[in-house]
Parts: sequence; C-alpha cells; structure tokens
Amino acid sequence: MSVYHTPVMLKECLEGLNIKPDGIYVDVTFGGGGHSRAILEQLTTGKLYAFDQDADAKEQAKLIENKNLIFIEANFRNIKQYLRLYGVKKVDGILADLGISSHQIDTPERGFSTRYDAELDMRMNQNAPISAKNIVNEYSIDELHKILGMYGEIKNAKTAAQTIYTARLNRKIETINDLKGILQKLAPRGKENKYFAQVFQALRIVVNEEMAVLEDFLKQTPEVLAPEGRLVVMSYHSLEDRLVKNFIRSGKFSGEVEKDIFGNDKKPLESVTRKAVEATPEEVERNPRARSAKLRIAEPMPIK
Repeated sequence: MSVYHTPVMLKECLEGLNIKPDGIYVDVTFGGGGHSRAILEQLTTGKLYAFDQDADAKEQAKLIENKNLIFIEANFRNIKQYLRLYGVKKVDGILADLGISSHQIDTPERGFSTRYDAELDMRMNQNAPISAKNIVNEYSIDELHKILGMYGEIKNAKTAAQTIYTARLNRKIETINDLKGILQKLAPRGKENKYFAQVFQALRIVVNEEMAVLEDFLKQTPEVLAPEGRLVVMSYHSLEDRLVKNFIRSGKFSGEVEKDIFGNDKKPLESVTRKAVEATPEEVERNPRARSAKLRIAEPMPIK
C-alpha cells in the first residue's frame, strides 16, 4: 500500500498517550490511520475508537484487520455523544492530529492544495453543503475581509476581499487557478506561495468550521477522560495552538484561570509538558509538514 499519510511526531504522540494494553483510546482524526495503526500495535484487549467524516478515511480504515478498532464515521465535535452510543463513558487517552492529511493535500480534486488546479472545494466531509467556491462567490465583502484577516492573517485582507468581490461580478470564481489569478497582484513578491497558503487556510477553516469544532471537542474532553487519562493534541497553526494552550491552562479559550473559595485553580486539565513539544530537525527534514506542528499533552486535574 502506498503511503497515504506520514504521521507527524508518532513517537511523541504514543509517549504522550502513555498507552496501557487494556486501555480505551480515541483517535479523533483517523485520516490515513498512521497514528491509529501504531496505537493498535500496543493494545491487547484494549479498544481504539477512531473518528473521521472523510469517505477516503473510511476506506483506509477497512484495510485494517483488527478487532480492537471501531471506526466512527462522524465529526469529532460530537465525541461524547458517539462514545455513549458505544457504551463508553471514560477513556484512557484521546489523540487529535489537527489540520489536513497528506492524502487530502495530494488529491488535486479535493481542492485543498495551491499546487494543483481543481474546483474550489476544501470540504473534509464531502457531503457538507458549503464549499470554498460558495464562500468566494456568495459571501459579502465584510465577511470575506473578516475571514481572510482572522483566519488567514494576511495584512491586505480588506483589499483582497474587495478584489475577489469585483472579480466575481464579471465571472464566477470556479477553480484554484481562478482565485490565484485574481489575487496574484496582491501577493508579496517572492512570498506568493505563503500568501496563497494563508488564503487557502482561511477558506478551509471556514468551510469545515474548524475553530468551532475544536472548541466543541476540547470542552468535552475533561468529562470523557478517565482520572489519569491523557489528552494529546497536535496543531499546525497559531490559531489552533492558542485555543488548545488556553484551554489546558485555564479551562477557557480566553481570560484568566478562575479560583475557588480556597484559592485553588478551577480548571479541568493540567499540562504534562512545560511547553509545546516540537518535531526534531531530523523529522522535519524527512517530513516538512512537521515543521509547524506543536504537540500539547494534558491530563485531568487530580481531585483534592
């Protein structure tokens, strides 16, 4: 089988999960199954529940002949609900490898990559109603400005929004090359690829509601984790990492840690590592996607 997806920081993820052979684990972003396969190798009587809404991921899961794997074709924002359907109330570890898989990037027709020309799509769930094409052709200038500025973090977001709006008055924006052609004159010289990547990131985040999904998921993790369970989250851009970091630090996505009447921190999780774990230079050389990855590990606060 060809490599569908090279898992990032595999060793560090497995160490972070602190796997018990008879434990119950969840991989909320199955993708190509790289992390899941490695977890399954360490289980004897334990179970692994793997989430993914992508039809391609479901086909990859069928290739794994292991009775300890239960594949759940669903968005992980509903982790608690789906685990309850399987009679699972507490788990020993949860892994989330955020972002998109190598396979999704390298499949031109999915519309995730700036390297190919294809229809503007970017849906992880291919049955979802809104694609990137809907956004660039139907959203208002103000909405486009907000999306490109907030999620793409591009400096000329307002101008880019106006340029997209003006272009679509003449002709519908259908493809990746249509969009790149429209924005070409706005991209900083020598940094065009980075600029387009930021624009695509912004559209992808909105198409898949990635920030809202992450918030929904994180809020449920303290309730789902067993007392000594582990939460392992790997993010690839600062917006995601900030949410994860803040939630582990304070139990909220912004603001300070609340205190109880005794002055103790009122937060559901505590960090296992002092700061985010990053890939080794050797791994980055083998797999450039690992360069931006940040891994955070947490466990439930002990009950005093």
